[in-house]
Amino acid sequence: QVQLVESGGGLVQAGGSLRLSCAASGSIFNINTMGWYRQAPGKQRELVATIATPGRTNYADSAKGRFTISRDNGKNTVYLQMNSLKPEDTAVYYCKITQWGIQYWGQGTQVTVSS
Repeated sequence: QVQLVESGGGLVQAGGSLRLSCAASGSIFNINTMGWYRQAPGKQRELVATIATPGRTNYADSAKGRFTISRDNGKNTVYLQMNSLKPEDTAVYYCKITQWGIQYWGQGTQVTVSS
């Protein structure tokens, strides 16, 4: 079994910053891709950013220039630094990891950006 625990969400004013963390534990042997997704009320879940070994990153257009994804392989943790936050960034943010073709999702953390 693999468990993902997210943290770092909260309420922030527009223009502010938050840093999300997602730690994986359990049967962790070889994580390929780690990523962040988000789902706003009434909308489909969408990609925010992913990072694959050995560090190749991919960002949604909405995240480019404002968000930075990183990972600590020794801690099996992925981070999402979010700067210049906008009200439209308000959503539940989920982390996902892929190991041997199997996807695992976290429980989600709420990010609310007030205007």
